[in-house]
Amino acid sequence: MKGSAAVPSGPLSLTLANALLGPASRSRRTPDHVFDRLLDAAGRTEVDEQFVDDFRFLLRCWSGAEHLTPVGWLSARGHVGRHLANRARIRRLLAEHPGIEQEPVERPVFVVGLPRTATTLTHSVLSLSADHRCPLLWELLTPDLELGSEDRQKAIATARRLAGGINLFAPRFRHIHALRPEGPEECTFALPHTVMPLSQAAIPEYLPWHETRDFEADYRYLKQIYQVLQYGRPRRRWVLKSPLHLENLDALRTVFPDATIVWTHRDPATAVASFCSLVEHGMAVNTRPLDLNWIGATWLELLARSASRGLAARAAVPRESLVDVPYSWLGSDPAAGAPKLYAAVGARWTEADAARLPAVTARPKGTRVHSYDLARYGLTRADVDTAFADYNALRAEVDRA
Repeated sequence: MKGSAAVPSGPLSLTLANALLGPASRSRRTPDHVFDRLLDAAGRTEVDEQFVDDFRFLLRCWSGAEHLTPVGWLSARGHVGRHLANRARIRRLLAEHPGIEQEPVERPVFVVGLPRTATTLTHSVLSLSADHRCPLLWELLTPDLELGSEDRQKAIATARRLAGGINLFAPRFRHIHALRPEGPEECTFALPHTVMPLSQAAIPEYLPWHETRDFEADYRYLKQIYQVLQYGRPRRRWVLKSPLHLENLDALRTVFPDATIVWTHRDPATAVASFCSLVEHGMAVNTRPLDLNWIGATWLELLARSASRGLAARAAVPRESLVDVPYSWLGSDPAAGAPKLYAAVGARWTEADAARLPAVTARPKGTRVHSYDLARYGLTRADVDTAFADYNALRAEVDRA
């Protein structure tokens, strides 16, 4: 990276962890050997060839990332190993229980939109209903059939370690996006390939590969994960979320043709600045030193591309399957906005839901207000307005409606 910015060195815990993991990080020199060990641990014969090839490529990209820390290399290996293990488990379960693929995923709700546009808040509000089913973080990290008490606690403990590690090494991250091991989380943790590796390291080889990827197979696998999580359990309407769905609406709707798309909206200048701050705090764990201008330029391009792809796909979404949610609906008056949101997706808003609303709209305990500034990342409002000109025209229409 060029133009690396002076940012705080990070907590002492991160410094010590990087020192301890330094010798082990030499395995970056032999990424294929590392990958083969991860594949053997997952179950080599149970992971299909294309999935293997794709993740081998990702780990190779990660191994060559400039300024990747030892903790960053450990995180990369963990990411790849988790996806390989999950793929093997899902394929094994499908073979053992053919009925899983017959599970209907009917009329799911997908919350999409640029990051930092209240997608998490919208998802949390929709999770209140007893008629809705939202995947929990620990389920997304270790998707499986109904587990016994002991195995369930082990899976939850895995999610707690992930959240605990982030809080330890990036203490301010929780003020931006607090991870709750037993709370609703986004499909990003289950989708095989997203742009999120670029929020951890500069891996330029991955970007063109990702940009031209056909994501339909990834969404078919995502559906299988939710079928596994539904199999043998009461069927409820799935309410799912990820800002990263925005650039893949075509693939999403091919696999989930009766989905309701809930698209959240906010001033992109605010959303981009906030998201760059989130990337900075997360990336600082994995990459040292940081180039804040690289973060700004890279993510302005990626988010603008996502919005453009979303706009192009939007034209094919039936009007009755599309719900636009201005930031004001939940950002300023959740008590008034939540019933409108439920009505728009065809769900019941009950007194019980209203009673629980303050708990999901309140700031998480122990967190502070998140502050951010476009200029920190070498960006101006004019840069963002130019990149999002078409999206801003849509947002103006939504605000007038």
